[in-house]
Amino acid sequence: MKGKNRPLFRCSSCGYESGKWLGKCPSCGGWNTFEEAKSFSKLSLSKKTSEAIPLSQISLDKEKRLVTPLLEWDRVLGGGLVPGSLVLLAGDPGIGKSTLLLQVLAIFSSAKRVLYVTGEESPRQIKLRAERLVVADSEILIASETSLEAILELAETYGVDILAIDSIQTISSAFLDATAGTVAQIRYCTDRLLQVSKLKNITTVVVGHVTKEGAIAGPKALEHLVDVVLYLEGDKTHSFRLLRTVKNRYGSTNEIGVFEMQENGLREVDNPSQVLLAERPIDVPGSVVMATVEGSRPILVEVQALTTYSTLNLPRRTAIGFDTGRASLLLAVIEKRLGLSFAQEDVFINVAGGIRLREPAADMAVCLALISSYLGKPVPPNLVAWGEVGLTGEIRNVSHSSIRFREASRLGFNMVLVPNATAEALIREKERIGGNVAIIGVRSVKDVMDKIF
Repeated sequence: MKGKNRPLFRCSSCGYESGKWLGKCPSCGGWNTFEEAKSFSKLSLSKKTSEAIPLSQISLDKEKRLVTPLLEWDRVLGGGLVPGSLVLLAGDPGIGKSTLLLQVLAIFSSAKRVLYVTGEESPRQIKLRAERLVVADSEILIASETSLEAILELAETYGVDILAIDSIQTISSAFLDATAGTVAQIRYCTDRLLQVSKLKNITTVVVGHVTKEGAIAGPKALEHLVDVVLYLEGDKTHSFRLLRTVKNRYGSTNEIGVFEMQENGLREVDNPSQVLLAERPIDVPGSVVMATVEGSRPILVEVQALTTYSTLNLPRRTAIGFDTGRASLLLAVIEKRLGLSFAQEDVFINVAGGIRLREPAADMAVCLALISSYLGKPVPPNLVAWGEVGLTGEIRNVSHSSIRFREASRLGFNMVLVPNATAEALIREKERIGGNVAIIGVRSVKDVMDKIF
């Protein structure tokens, strides 16, 4: 047949394929990156003939899961690892991915055959980390290998139940001419691991580093291939880490796990709100407590702001844990609607504990902290605030107000500042659960100024 043996050329940087050699890749713009791809046959998942079944006959029995004593880990996964699944654990270099993975594997090794393949470290380095984590006596099989074919052979030889690869950027296959770490290699190796996981019912966890641009191994070439995508987030200068689900074919993506980095590894934080507020200053201008929701979990965090006279022609605007563009927007709203001028003020915003606030519900707490610091007047220490601020200065309703209210009440805060539309619903919630919490509804930033300051 004409064209049957036509060669295929693939870009070694991005994986773009072409029927002829090209000097410049039209996808990534790289020069002289095209190489002739070797032909290979993919591993067949099943030799059985495909069949279709009626929707009414599909069973909804829950999958058997591999559970651990780490409740935060199981919570994020929707109840534990599913056998035969492929999980991607991603995060910044040095954030604690290898530490968390080794802790989890040590738990499984008591009942399962576990193989930990490292392409970046030697077995001695893994042993030193295991001693620090007090898991050095576990039965984990350790292999230092970067060849995909050798890894698959090891998994079959030892009949492993759980396979962990740290990291996928170091693994390469002999079927491709591209170097390890390129998108072509990463994509092909991950695809082969997925097929083997399904065929052999091996639970596979691969570690992927996040680049400066915030992508896994350059482009996000893995997320659509794997079953579960976990991100380990946090500031390396702080002790707290958040384990977040971005994709989960076996459960919800609305859960997070909270860990604290200690000398002997990552430890679960059962009550993150209490820990984050343990060192909060009282009666100090610029400090406000905000109720945020991570997934379906309410957490109380401290939002800090500092405004001070600037001698610079262009005053500084710095935000840590909060979007800088959003901070500039809120400053403009306060200046326009309240007449407070920040034109000659350096403005610094910080979310204590290394937490990053992504939801618009943090707007009112940031505005409160800015106004408090500018006026030099502290807000009431038992106040919790949340609400979105619009460009006209209006305070808009946000979701999950009920669980925010219950978390604030549980920790002893007796005053909440919320959008006016939310206040009515919270009054009914207060009557149902009881308590002595004052609910203050506001319609605009002008109301916030009048009722608090």
